[in-house]
Amino acid sequence: MPSTNAIARPERNAVLFNSPEFAIFLVVVLAAYYALSSRAQNVLLVVASYFFYGWWDWRFCLLLAFSTVLDFTCALKIEGSLEQQRKWWLWLSVCGNLGVLGFFKYYDFFVTSAFQALSFWGLEPNPPLLKVILPVGISFYTFQTMAYTIDVYRRKMVPTRDFILMALYVSYFPQLVAGPIERAQHMFKQFARARHVEERRLLTGGFLILLGLFKKLAIADAVAPRVNEIYLVSGEASWLTLLEGAWLFSLQIYGDFSGYSDIARGVSRLLGIELMVNFRQPYLSQSITEFWRRWHISLSTWLRDYLYIPLGGNRLGPVRTYVNLIITMLLGGLWHGANWTFLLWGMFNGCYLALHKLLLNRRGQARANARSWIWSLVCIVATFHLVMLTWILFRSPTIEVATDYLTGIVTLRGGLEFQRFRWLSVAFYVALLLAVEVPQYVRGSELAPLAWPWMIRGAAAFVMLLLTIVLRPDAETPFIYFQF
Repeated sequence: MPSTNAIARPERNAVLFNSPEFAIFLVVVLAAYYALSSRAQNVLLVVASYFFYGWWDWRFCLLLAFSTVLDFTCALKIEGSLEQQRKWWLWLSVCGNLGVLGFFKYYDFFVTSAFQALSFWGLEPNPPLLKVILPVGISFYTFQTMAYTIDVYRRKMVPTRDFILMALYVSYFPQLVAGPIERAQHMFKQFARARHVEERRLLTGGFLILLGLFKKLAIADAVAPRVNEIYLVSGEASWLTLLEGAWLFSLQIYGDFSGYSDIARGVSRLLGIELMVNFRQPYLSQSITEFWRRWHISLSTWLRDYLYIPLGGNRLGPVRTYVNLIITMLLGGLWHGANWTFLLWGMFNGCYLALHKLLLNRRGQARANARSWIWSLVCIVATFHLVMLTWILFRSPTIEVATDYLTGIVTLRGGLEFQRFRWLSVAFYVALLLAVEVPQYVRGSELAPLAWPWMIRGAAAFVMLLLTIVLRPDAETPFIYFQF
């Protein structure tokens, strides 16, 4: 797995969605789950979620409990206090959550950066680094629980007085470690109702799990070794090899992250609970704005509702709108990890969004929508390559590596040393992804194949399962977003 941050590893191997241990865990949970009442089901899911999370490192559970108690208490205090006191309780929640996140995820980064700045002036200080373990999924559940208290403060919802309900909302294992980042209004009402075995949910849940495993194992994990190989020699590799690596990593990160989201949604459906769609075929977007409406939707909407709009959104004129977009994406990049490459990745995407909005303001939305299918295809290809260039920053461990990588492509290093076999491999994996994405894009649903005749549907499922078995690597590869 590409390592974009130097992260200390927990005490034992993770229970990955693509591991036999998780399959056993899920079967045991499901066997007990549907034999219980809805209240008992919630208690079981809390226990199962803490067991699942504690398998990485039992100490992580203490942070999970802290976030739960903090925001459960703050939300109730916000609801029952006068205006000034409500603000204090809100700030306690926000500062408490961001304080924990900042300590574990960003302390060493900011201290190191500050001491490097001092070194520039001839000083040689010894930075007091902590080198603590980064709790898995802390960025996801911190944003999720913080959104709850903000929504209570905004009077968009009434806080729950059911602590088990709150504990389940924070710790729900299918989406705990890599999202989607859910809203309390959506989850509370589902946790509160009775849940029974439903044939349709079992069918669609099983399909989403198969789809996610296909994306993860047959695409993301299958191309990962070649991506790692190219990045190890990126300083000397030819521009065509570097372009191959950039293409393959674009496939890897999408297959890996959207595959996780599909499995999370599938597992959740088996439990009778619906998670939001986190990806809608983003590589078929016709603009960078559309891309960010289709990629990691739960984070994009979180940043929009809790950062971009409070900053002023597009209400304060064009220039302020562009600045707000860049600030939002810059902080979105920092959310991904404590590394300057993530900050630059966010900044470039913010500039992309600002530039696209500027162009739309000048030529008009109506004209932008009046496109032929040929022009739409050109826009899809162009948008994909703009996104692909930013993925180089995302994947690179340092700015120096990213600079060498981009320089090698721009300067056409190595000339036209074309290796047909390598590009046939790229085309094969692109075709695999398009075979899944295009039917979903056309019908506007990730469950599009389930509407096909049963023979075609069965054949497609068999091919996906076969390719998953044949193309999967020998070693289990952790999901990329587990490190965030």
